[in-house]
Amino acid sequence: MAHDHHDTAHEHRHDQGHGHGQGHHGHTDIDWAGMGPMLESSAELFASLYERALGWLAQEVTEPGLIVDAGSGPGVVACLFAETFPGARIVAVDGAEPLLERARARAERQGVADRFGTIAGELPDALGELDYPADLLWAGRSLHHLGDQRAALAAFARRLAPGGTLAVMEGGLPPRYLPRDIGIGRPGLQARIDAVEAEWFTRMRQELPGHVAETEDWPALLAAAGLKPTRSHTFLLDLPAPASDRARAYVIASLSHMRDRLAQALDAEDIATLDRLLDPGDEASLHRRPDVFVLEAHTVHTAVRTV
Repeated sequence: MAHDHHDTAHEHRHDQGHGHGQGHHGHTDIDWAGMGPMLESSAELFASLYERALGWLAQEVTEPGLIVDAGSGPGVVACLFAETFPGARIVAVDGAEPLLERARARAERQGVADRFGTIAGELPDALGELDYPADLLWAGRSLHHLGDQRAALAAFARRLAPGGTLAVMEGGLPPRYLPRDIGIGRPGLQARIDAVEAEWFTRMRQELPGHVAETEDWPALLAAAGLKPTRSHTFLLDLPAPASDRARAYVIASLSHMRDRLAQALDAEDIATLDRLLDPGDEASLHRRPDVFVLEAHTVHTAVRTV
């Protein structure tokens, strides 16, 4: 389960991180070492959003001893936790060892390697390797890659110390990268992509091993795991046009993944528009347009183990 917010190969939006994700349960066919730089760069693009989320968490979680990033990807968020909570030990957990290698290297560069560890393995079972319970367990857009989310939340809850907090980043709003009318094709391209993407996401969930359908009421699911829901808050990433080189590269990668994944569900005109947007030689392409931006919203839900 490699996540770090968005982002892995076949799901650049429904995952992040974080990096990001797409059913990577038989993910042996994914070249995580090759994808590492892109995943890390994408997560860095979202650093300001994560910093605000972690600052918000710090209002509730004071002086944690152990913080676990469940589905850490290349460790961008895990290292931000180390910065936000200088007294904490950080453990990054992910199913892709090449991404954990990047996480360890990042911790070394940032001078926090002495309190930074990693565990390679699939969630939630890999959490059984923790030496002691977590005071804060973060699952950033990784939970929706697990077939039985309710069971996974219960497993996460069992790894919390009494008084410990589980923070789940799931949901928010579909991203926007372009105006409604971009001067080519039919206006409203991203809204139509949203509808197709929602159907794709439903199928992705249904195809996961052990899939159980759940109403995506995260506070209710946290309560069902035996925790006391505390807060929910949505954090905005607002990178206005003209986009930086990193933001532009992220948008190109994101729409390229969508084009590959959703081609059979979009109509010919929208495919042709996407192809123009992705063609570096086209004057109307994402590579050249002055109106490219990044606007995304991710929601974090917290709950506390009271016993």
